[in-house]
Amino acid sequence: MSQTFRHPEILEIARRDGRVTVEGLACHFGVTLQTIRRDLSELAEAGRLERVHGGAVLPSGTTNIGYEERRGLNADGKGAIARACAAAIPESCSVFLDIGTSTEAVATALLGHRNLLVVTNNMNVANILAGNADCEVIVTGGTLRRSDGGLIGDITTAAIRQFKVDIGVIGCSAIDGDGDILDFDVQEVGVRQAILARSRRRFLVADHTKFKRTAPARIASLADVDTFFTDAALPPGLVAACRDWGTAVDVARGA
Repeated sequence: MSQTFRHPEILEIARRDGRVTVEGLACHFGVTLQTIRRDLSELAEAGRLERVHGGAVLPSGTTNIGYEERRGLNADGKGAIARACAAAIPESCSVFLDIGTSTEAVATALLGHRNLLVVTNNMNVANILAGNADCEVIVTGGTLRRSDGGLIGDITTAAIRQFKVDIGVIGCSAIDGDGDILDFDVQEVGVRQAILARSRRRFLVADHTKFKRTAPARIASLADVDTFFTDAALPPGLVAACRDWGTAVDVARGA
């Protein structure tokens, strides 16, 4: 069976089951694992699926994919982005790190930094940076979202407003073609807007898969951040827009 015929059936299985696995599809079609990986990569490039560890899921415009799935999505790219972002964060400064797998990767990349004050609404970030004895960690408080260790809600937003940090680092769920930064959770959007408002410099960390997704709630625009760290070239229209807005774009490459 050619890929032309496999692709529609792969999408149908993904719609029916919520996700597909490389091994399951290889068994179903009687082809090699490499063949299925190639099929999934092509469907992902076309924006029809999102690659996750061991398989793929349907892209969603109304609900986010699961936290563990997000962790496995483009881990190498997120690592490169995190290292580039950490390199732009000097020692002896204050930083806000918000919810998300990309900001958690930044926390890991900051383990060697000295004399940092990190404020976070991400329990995973706090646990990571507990391993850096030269980093003071302040956790905002708020309503715990067990699915990803995030703290959200009015208490969180009020706590953030008590600070003015040197650098705020946020992630997002999607980036629209006009440069709007998007998310799924309205409470999380409010928290991120508060972070941007209380940071002297504003960094966005988001890998290239965010350009293939959509989400319903607007956080801000790329015009509102100082530096955008990503792992692939932006669409030409956004390159020109970022230049006009004065938003620096740092395209990180994997090791």
